[in-house]
Amino acid sequence: MAEIADRKDQVPDGVLSGRSRHEVDSGFDAVRFVHEALPDLDHHKIDLGADFLGRRLKAPLLTSAMTGGPARAEAINARLAEAAQHLGIALAVGSQRAALEEGGAAGLDMTLRLKAPDTPILADIGAAQLARGFGVDEARRVLDMVAADALVVHLNPLHEACQPEGDRDWWGVGAALERLVRSLDAPVLVRETGSGLSASTARRLADMGVAGLDVAGTGGAGWALVEGGPAWSDADTRHAQAFADWGLPTARAIVEVRQACPRTLLIGSGGVRDGVDVARALRLGADMVGQAAGVLAAATVSTEAVVTHFQTIIRQLRTVCFCTGSASLTALKNAPLQPQADGSRSPAN
Repeated sequence: MAEIADRKDQVPDGVLSGRSRHEVDSGFDAVRFVHEALPDLDHHKIDLGADFLGRRLKAPLLTSAMTGGPARAEAINARLAEAAQHLGIALAVGSQRAALEEGGAAGLDMTLRLKAPDTPILADIGAAQLARGFGVDEARRVLDMVAADALVVHLNPLHEACQPEGDRDWWGVGAALERLVRSLDAPVLVRETGSGLSASTARRLADMGVAGLDVAGTGGAGWALVEGGPAWSDADTRHAQAFADWGLPTARAIVEVRQACPRTLLIGSGGVRDGVDVARALRLGADMVGQAAGVLAAATVSTEAVVTHFQTIIRQLRTVCFCTGSASLTALKNAPLQPQADGSRSPAN
């Protein structure tokens, strides 16, 4: 299984190079708030707090999964954990498959919890493994590895279909996922990996009893291409490139999943660029907003760079609240939106 770690080591380069950028945007630019020129608010007193997995966060943000055992992952994970603790936001680690199967946690161990004692930490494993013997015992090991608050099961069928050695037999994965959700004594969330969750799939997952959904729509990194590189044949590359515009834009996915699952914890991620996009995602129906590729450059530098990155996003989110007359995130979710340029309603209306 050493090839898993080697392949994962290419992820940061694939994201930072820009070669994996999805050709379909997130859809956030179609969402425009009505500007409030006379806000009766104190900018500094706007409440950006959010409850998540039994913990109170200072802002509704999490670093989304992106690293899962590469040689550089230990430093990246440590910086993200330290920044999350400092900022009062959540942390979702990358796939722990390599750490589980090969040993060598690459920072995905108790040192992560020690760096972020008050932070909600989400463990992660791939759905394809559920049909290959991965069950409650393995899930508990993954949770215990980082003292996680919840387990995330990621759905990546396009990713697996494009990898030369990908797991393409998904027969029975849905049934195995439902068994895990109903048997594990910890919350299970499900996320896509850049192609978006449809309303029907979200409803199916909610009926299984999942604790939350991350739509992870198009607009950010196209994970079908992220791990491509010199090791791929020309045929593999051509196959993957045909799917550069595949999937559901994040904004649309948030709206449709929220309509289908009105009471389910919903995370919006995929192409989130800044605090204005965070506000848009929240207005469309997300409870939390994740960012992966957007913070990776900072995470390769230092904890301070990650803190600065998210402080800017939080400041931007606060300014959106200020300029929409929203004293809290609850108020922001009802802030008026402008009609679209063609006169149609904005997505959330």
